[in-house]
Amino acid sequence: MDPFIAVPPQHYGGIERVIADLASGLHRRGHQVTLWAAPGSSIQGNVVPFGRESEWTRWSNIRNTVHLSSRLWRLRGKFDLIHNFGRLAYLTSVLRWDLPKVQTYMRPVYAKNMVLARRLGERRLHYTAVSAAIRDTGAPGGGEWSVIYNCAPVEQFSFRVDADPATAPLVFLGRLERCKGAHTAIAVAKQLGRRLVIAGNVSSLPNERKYFHEEIEPQLDAELVSYIGPVDNAAKNRLLGSAAALLLPIEWEEPFPVVLPEALLCGTPVIAFRRGGVPEGIDHGRTGFLCDTEEEMVAAVQQLSRIDRGVCRAEGVRRFGDDAILAEYERLYYRLLAS
Repeated sequence: MDPFIAVPPQHYGGIERVIADLASGLHRRGHQVTLWAAPGSSIQGNVVPFGRESEWTRWSNIRNTVHLSSRLWRLRGKFDLIHNFGRLAYLTSVLRWDLPKVQTYMRPVYAKNMVLARRLGERRLHYTAVSAAIRDTGAPGGGEWSVIYNCAPVEQFSFRVDADPATAPLVFLGRLERCKGAHTAIAVAKQLGRRLVIAGNVSSLPNERKYFHEEIEPQLDAELVSYIGPVDNAAKNRLLGSAAALLLPIEWEEPFPVVLPEALLCGTPVIAFRRGGVPEGIDHGRTGFLCDTEEEMVAAVQQLSRIDRGVCRAEGVRRFGDDAILAEYERLYYRLLAS
């Protein structure tokens, strides 16, 4: 994994959280797992730290690519399969190996990278994406693709049936930058006179900090809208479980947010804008609602009594629980090993 955030993360870091769940889950299933990730990473398995946490520059990317490529080259014959969640360039030195390789994308893909890998003579390289929406950004470049969604650990998220759809708070959980839509969540809550709890980290980018301080902070009060800061898994479990709904008024092509399965595992319906891979995780009218406008989101909140929280939990376990997603990756691994 790109060495930007430790695996697992303490607060923000959806990709890193999924990797931690997968690596530890594979270890529990009897596989020998070695994880290359940022310093401070810890899983049930072997960890080889590389890079410098929070460093993301052109030079650091080149340095990390050279370092990881050389390490993999020296370990030829030591692994049955390599699964890369970081930059495709990390596989440069092993692209031609007769060894199964999986490249997972959790962000929009530059299709030209698939073309370049093919020109470099890649063998036995399989691409996965965390949603069909993301797959469709890379598939024009060729290659074999699968869709395997992000997971959440079932045992860490408790099913709550007691959150009243009419009186329990609404929740926004995510990075506090414009594309995530916290300002729209506030507008929806104020139109309805409903409590809204906002959780998540404030971006370090100057323009996003300006967004928080100028458009979010002035709307915080002691009655309707509150901000509780970043949350770890335990706090997230309590927050999502006590919510009437999770609001995802996203303004970008969101690949597939980890908070979506986390909410469903708590029995909490998700109300989201119809962007990116998010619609693939919501069964409209059963586990939440899909909207296109602020007004539609307001109307959806008023229909929450139609949602059975037990169905949300069951679908979260069936489709996005860690065991379900682990099984999908295992099936892919064994198919590639046998090919």
